[in-house]
Amino acid sequence: MIEDLEQYCYDVAQRAKKASEALASVTGRQKNDWLNKSARLLRKHSSKILAANAKDIAAAPDYGLTEAEIDRLRLTNDRVEEIALALEYIAKLPDPVGEVISSQVRPNGLDVQKVRVPLGVVFFIYESRPNVTADAAALCVKSSNAVILRGGKEAIHSSQEIAELLSQAAMEVGIPRDAVQLVNTTDRAAVGAFLKLNQFIDVCIPRGGEGLIRRVCAEATMPVIKHFAGNCHVYLDASAEEKMALEIVLNSKCQRMGVCNAAESLVLHRDLIGTLLPKVARALLDKGVEIRGDETVCQRIPEAIAATEEDYYKEYHGPVISCVVVDSLDEAIRHINHYSSRHTEAIVTQNLAAAREFALRIDSSAVMINASTRFNDGGEFGLGAEIGISTDKFHARGPCGLRELTSYKYVVYGEGQVR
Repeated sequence: MIEDLEQYCYDVAQRAKKASEALASVTGRQKNDWLNKSARLLRKHSSKILAANAKDIAAAPDYGLTEAEIDRLRLTNDRVEEIALALEYIAKLPDPVGEVISSQVRPNGLDVQKVRVPLGVVFFIYESRPNVTADAAALCVKSSNAVILRGGKEAIHSSQEIAELLSQAAMEVGIPRDAVQLVNTTDRAAVGAFLKLNQFIDVCIPRGGEGLIRRVCAEATMPVIKHFAGNCHVYLDASAEEKMALEIVLNSKCQRMGVCNAAESLVLHRDLIGTLLPKVARALLDKGVEIRGDETVCQRIPEAIAATEEDYYKEYHGPVISCVVVDSLDEAIRHINHYSSRHTEAIVTQNLAAAREFALRIDSSAVMINASTRFNDGGEFGLGAEIGISTDKFHARGPCGLRELTSYKYVVYGEGQVR
């Protein structure tokens, strides 16, 4: 128990600010050495990480976690290896800091350059995903940002073990230890205290349930990069190829149901109700997925349950999917834009004009054409690990990797010019 919580949060944020200033002189080679050394330490101490994770898994029922949420919390040797590989992948990516985004020489001879710079201090709030501890730290430090990690109580033991190894590696390569700090309290009041410290913290990134994110947006005194929900749609167009459609729907919904890029809503063209709808429905039902459909779906699929208006908005995070039949591509787009959370939408079609129309008019962070919604992911997009998927339009949108953790400033070179 921390006696003076506000003072503790103030001290953590102040140290992070000092670390962010020191990171300005840390070289790209040092950052990459830190990432590679961290990966080696994670592998070397995987048994300790798994032992810590076992404590979190044992406590999970007390927190009322669902099976999907426990799966997100669970670490295995393979998942620890995936974390290590992600760090090594990020080490191979170009360092965004110092990149000249654009440059022009003005008529008076001034060379005006737009240069990429770190955001500064990132306050990152996340729930029961211990792998995110490493992912977020890696992306922040690689982009020369200090990070304050506030993980959920569900993963506290796992996160502490991972963060300690990252700090150990940082000291060994000359990176400030305070560049990565894990908040050592699960007291929810700590979040509110940090959100007041805009003199030290430059941006907040919450990653978790809608309630958490809305609370952060209401209380934050600094900018917030966020997404509220992942109500992702798959639309099967009239020309959808059957085998492709089945595979994309099943992968989008069933490959991992508890993640934000899993499909929660299925939209089908009316031409498919006698052909593809029964096959898709049977495949979903065989996977244990409950179908909540409109009148047409319920008439055609005896096992379907009548959908409510709320169902079309809902992010289930589990074995339930809403399903609606539409008369046209235009109706599909209007339905999706109305109910979507602006995360990821997919179309399955053999009609290039329909694909282009869908991509043009759908207002979401990612549009998939003949591909699973599960691909909206920083690693799959070549960004390395991601710190989150933003459904905002400012400052970043979609998977947030290294470049999304930077801003820019203008650097002007002159030869004595005056105005």
